[in-house]
Amino acid sequence: MADLTTTHVTFPAGATTGTATVLAVRPLPAGTGVIVGSTPFHPLDHSWPDQPGDTGALAADGVEYAVTDCLTGGVGPDGEFAVGTDIPVRRGDESWQWLAVHVLDGTEAPAPGTTIELRVDEARRAALSAAHTGCHLMALALNEALADRWRKEARTDGLDHPDFDSLAMDTSRIGLDASTDRYRLGKSLRKKGFDPEGLREALPELTAKINARLAEWLGQDAPVRIDTPGPELTARRQWVCELPERTIEIACGGTHLHRLGELAALTAELTLSEDGTELVVVTTPKRG
Repeated sequence: MADLTTTHVTFPAGATTGTATVLAVRPLPAGTGVIVGSTPFHPLDHSWPDQPGDTGALAADGVEYAVTDCLTGGVGPDGEFAVGTDIPVRRGDESWQWLAVHVLDGTEAPAPGTTIELRVDEARRAALSAAHTGCHLMALALNEALADRWRKEARTDGLDHPDFDSLAMDTSRIGLDASTDRYRLGKSLRKKGFDPEGLREALPELTAKINARLAEWLGQDAPVRIDTPGPELTARRQWVCELPERTIEIACGGTHLHRLGELAALTAELTLSEDGTELVVVTTPKRG
């Protein structure tokens, strides 16, 4: 892999199939990792693990191998190979090679030099893409609904509302049926100007506002795409949605729908922890 600085990926354009040559096969703690030069598989990002890696299959010489996961891997300057949370640096560190690692159960794998077909589980990809698109829309609607709770100037989102989603974000997880976002409402957010007073009582009204905005956006059937400066796994990609108000860009390394009209419905449910320090939003898409 001396000449490969990063795997090239085709998932940003929506690809779910491809052909490539096996460059390396690596033993993993659970299974075997297959590395190729170009892949349609989306790997889990070890730095921000919001969307799970794709699953699917590799096929070579009449034999099919099940891909149970796809992870981000790396080779360090001293030749050390690491996967996922064992990688000691952030994705994109220029002293490392960055790789999509296709995980197979067991030790059987196509040998280096073999030409293989790669096939992503399209139904699973579509479900994750719907949930991820829904997650971004929810964030914009949430920012708008909470805009009047800011007592100081704060960084704004693409619609010029204070970016609560970014400033309060703790974790975001994309699932097959919904996305779950957890926000910290502690002292640091108060110092930035956010006022959580009466938030619990306001949850029903906030939920109604958010869901009304989501329904309005879905009705516009806005185009969605991923903009990327190149095919590299390490490229900084942007989610772009042409909302009626304006075109929105959000940094994102995941997969998405092509149009909002692919969703028949999108609803958010807000809950507040007992001590009031964590807001949880579960956003559920329903595909058309």
